[in-house]
Amino acid sequence: MDTSELTNEIVKNAFDALQEGDNATWSSLFTPDAELYDDGSPRDLKAFNNTAIGHERFTSIDKVENDGKDIYGQFHSDQWGDFKVYFKFHIDHTGKIHRLDIGQAG
Repeated sequence: MDTSELTNEIVKNAFDALQEGDNATWSSLFTPDAELYDDGSPRDLKAFNNTAIGHERFTSIDKVENDGKDIYGQFHSDQWGDFKVYFKFHIDHTGKIHRLDIGQAG
């Protein structure tokens, strides 16, 4: 998969960790109090990490926006199948992800 559009180093590291099912690296990129929103609703990030990492991944990248922090693409979930998604990473002044918005893209 071409990841050359992932120009934000933190997002690229998170994307690679997700793709590789590397929960330790993925989790290390987030602040301790990071928030997750799934289609606009709050969700437990730690629970997501434990159930999704290693079982969910992008199958293609359709577009990247917002200085490399927003990814849109095709996604595969072992539980839910294949669909279009967005992942929007919010990074704080320390270089950690403090919020992640995910959801189905139209």
